[in-house]
Amino acid sequence: MLSESNQYLTFFLSNEEYGVDILKVQGIQSWDKVTPIPNTPDYVLGVINLRGIIVPILDLRIRFNLPTADIQRTTVVVIVKVAKGDSSRTVGLVVDAVSDVYSIEASDVCEAPDFGGTVNADYVSGLVTIKENMIILLDVDRLVNADLLRALGGAAEMGEAIESA
Repeated sequence: MLSESNQYLTFFLSNEEYGVDILKVQGIQSWDKVTPIPNTPDYVLGVINLRGIIVPILDLRIRFNLPTADIQRTTVVVIVKVAKGDSSRTVGLVVDAVSDVYSIEASDVCEAPDFGGTVNADYVSGLVTIKENMIILLDVDRLVNADLLRALGGAAEMGEAIESA
């Protein structure tokens, strides 16, 4: 749930602007090669070694059933920390470009309707309009759900084995 005011890092995917709570953001990386991991969902591109931590990389275009796009010079990976119960996991989200950081008042956020769009309403914490642009605020904890965390646990173990080989 949103508190009185939160800051959000916004980014673009297929000409739509999305936002994530900046307290979840651990960093922003330029795009780099990933190590593919077999038997993971199609939107898990693979893993990277980030300062000794094996980080699964998710393609949000694939996750949201958006058209695929070539990697551009503006393509970046937003590193986020997701929480599930008592545990947490570092995950990278591939986005087209980072946009801005906005302070958003909870009173300005509208509830996301379940309109059957490409982004599951369960992943959306709300919608906000800033400078006449609608921004979709994502709940990264729900986006990276329990089933995916289990798959990523195996991916990280396999990634560590590949990195040490």
